[in-house]
Amino acid sequence: MKQYRVLFALLTLAAIFQPTPIAAQEHHGMYDGPTVLRAARMLDVETGTMHADAVIVVEDGVITAVNPETVPDAMHDMDLGDVTLLPGFIDAHTHLAGQISATSFTDAVTRTEAWGAYNAVVFGGRTVRAGFTTVRDYGGDVTVELGHAVESGHITAPRVVPSRHPLGITGGHCDVTGFAPGVREGGVEEGVADGPWEVVEAVRYQIKHGAQVIKTCATAGVLSMEGPVGAQQYTLEELTAMVDEAARHGIKVAAHAHGSEGILAAVQAGVASIEHGSILTDEIMNLMIEKGTYLVPTTYLADRIDLDALPALVRSKAEEILPVMRVSLERAIERGVPIAFGTDAGVFPHGENAGEFGIYVQLGMSELDALRTATIHAADLLDTPDRGRLAEGLLADIIAVPGNPLDDIEVTRDVRFVMLGGQVIKHVMGGRDMHSTGH
Repeated sequence: MKQYRVLFALLTLAAIFQPTPIAAQEHHGMYDGPTVLRAARMLDVETGTMHADAVIVVEDGVITAVNPETVPDAMHDMDLGDVTLLPGFIDAHTHLAGQISATSFTDAVTRTEAWGAYNAVVFGGRTVRAGFTTVRDYGGDVTVELGHAVESGHITAPRVVPSRHPLGITGGHCDVTGFAPGVREGGVEEGVADGPWEVVEAVRYQIKHGAQVIKTCATAGVLSMEGPVGAQQYTLEELTAMVDEAARHGIKVAAHAHGSEGILAAVQAGVASIEHGSILTDEIMNLMIEKGTYLVPTTYLADRIDLDALPALVRSKAEEILPVMRVSLERAIERGVPIAFGTDAGVFPHGENAGEFGIYVQLGMSELDALRTATIHAADLLDTPDRGRLAEGLLADIIAVPGNPLDDIEVTRDVRFVMLGGQVIKHVMGGRDMHSTGH
């Protein structure tokens, strides 16, 4: 019943924030027959080739031709002008159901999942309009139901790869701490699991209820009331049981991990990605390269987190670990560790996700490689080969930015056009959005 209540809240809020009926496809930019997109430039993120005078043909939600010799007649032939076409970006670490505020650390006992559903509609709209057409989101049943609502066309938000509840030890970073005994206690249904067999049970439960990825807290963290930020929490035995069980279902594991001991155990256990990765050693980086383990850095937040909104303990942990995280990322870029784009959006304001690109470039990554983190690399991590490139047969998730992002990565923060599955949801012309959806 809880899932149905969340879905009802999502659909009710969608009606409030997206007042135009979904059947009015003309307003939302879904057209009968082929749509032709023209632009001054188009980037092939795989080869790095920038094509001039680009043409993309879209029909029934997919790309049917790229720079064809003959362009079909189309009722909707859109010349976007002096912009660069790119595949829609992918953010592999978001929290659409919330955003840091002065009440964040009491919301767990004063708010309901309907509040999270409200947030997901609003913040999802901001995120997709910022050019992020797919997210891997961590947010319980809200995350799962948001994905269903997007796929059914009821809500304008990014496509979602949901994790449902993250797995963590009792009293750890993925458990709700700081309250009196009996207040917000969790079990395997909520992802709180100790020992290999409880971990296996928790994995099975999350997958049964919609998880397409398992998130775990291999170490302590910042935004929680438990102890040292980098302390290892799950053992290698527990992490291995988790990864093995998830793999039997065709599911990957993403490990939140700050401290080196926990990061190493998670990589040894076979997780697909390390989230944050604050304290990386040479041994860890070598093993990540060998295994193809992605680092999802989430580093832009260090510039934008509202430290004044944090309790004293949490603020001290943030001030301790965030500078270290950026040093590790710079070393990882230099060493060639696989990197997939992720932001931890919600820790900073939603819609600013593209700020992460600039940090990568500042720390030594090329503009092209930075764009690849949020396209082909993130698509590989999320097992979504139908997106992340502009090619025939792939989803028509297409964005446009002014100028040339290979010359100035900051243009990614000024997305002028967004198409999601063939539906135009943002088109800025002369400073006016011609396809506003109410967010």
